[in-house]
Amino acid sequence: MPEHRRAPRVALIHYWLVGMRGGEKVLEALCRMYPDADIFTHVADRDALSDTLRRHTIHETWIGRLPAARRLYQAYLPLMPRALEGLDLSGYDLVISSEAGPAKGVIVPPDAFHLCYCHSPMRYLWDQYHVYRAGTGSVQRAAMSVFAHGLRQWDVTSAARVDAFAANSHHVADRIKKYWRRDASVVHPPVAVEDFAPVPPAEVGDSYLWLGELAPYKRPDMAVEAFNRLGLPLTVIGGPQKTVDRLAAEAEPNITFLGKTDFDTLRDHLSRCKALIFPGEEDFGIVPVEAMAAGRPVIAYGRGGACDTVVEGQTGLLFPDQSVEDLVAAVLKFEASHLAQAPSEALVRHAAGFSEDVFRQGIRALLPPHLRDAEAPMRLAGSA
Repeated sequence: MPEHRRAPRVALIHYWLVGMRGGEKVLEALCRMYPDADIFTHVADRDALSDTLRRHTIHETWIGRLPAARRLYQAYLPLMPRALEGLDLSGYDLVISSEAGPAKGVIVPPDAFHLCYCHSPMRYLWDQYHVYRAGTGSVQRAAMSVFAHGLRQWDVTSAARVDAFAANSHHVADRIKKYWRRDASVVHPPVAVEDFAPVPPAEVGDSYLWLGELAPYKRPDMAVEAFNRLGLPLTVIGGPQKTVDRLAAEAEPNITFLGKTDFDTLRDHLSRCKALIFPGEEDFGIVPVEAMAAGRPVIAYGRGGACDTVVEGQTGLLFPDQSVEDLVAAVLKFEASHLAQAPSEALVRHAAGFSEDVFRQGIRALLPPHLRDAEAPMRLAGSA
């Protein structure tokens, strides 16, 4: 008789669960792959999580029991390595850590396979350390000076425990190689491309679009200044409102601010914009893929994840320097090109290469053969 093998037990490790952003969307996809998996995290605010995540058993490390942990979790960063190493993962066959904060440093059983999906090595320890330190108060600066060295040592040491790395872009794979001296396969994060669709060419408008959280590193200020000079219409979607108010005070009348909007409004503007303006440097960047899934080209700064998603001259333009002058030049080049009339079908086909199904295939390819069939069948979008 054939040998009966039990289904592998799967543990998903995520740094913290206090909202639904890009990292949590990846975790959702892993949960759909492994509907019986257990989730381990430092801090979980269940009210802020999706139904997909709440269906799973969620274990917190002892960080979650510390005072005001759901609000001040980042203050406990120096304690997180010890908390991770205290997790008992006995009996699990596959461990997938989701790394952007401390997650990969767990101790797994000797016969378990540990795959780390890395959104980014911790920026506040490595490439952005001095930027973060300069932007904090005197107490936080002193704490970073005391703890950062030891955390870096642990970060490199814990990278040696991982069996295989997946990076969300070539940009992140390069940083994994630089800081951890480990090779990583690129598996782009899943984008819900099926949620977007193009409109007929006659319904595409004249306004360009900037979309996202109005965070400084996303450079909404640069987009505003560029379109102040260009005089072309630009629509800006995103918050917080205090940043909207500040940027609006600096903007000319050709720039419209909508603040935060519902998803239907966002999707409508993506499908009708002349092009998406993406001047920030992201590790991956989901919004450009969403724009292409909606049939619209992208004008992006040519560093980071945009180099993985935007095909120069076909699905958009990449400008070399993160400056107002280069963005202005890129928009003028776009205006003189054929890209505004590029067939939306070609952009949609390109965006399909970043679907959840492609993500699943990439994850499975990195697992040992005996674990590749551990996942459940693909669930249809919108199913429970």
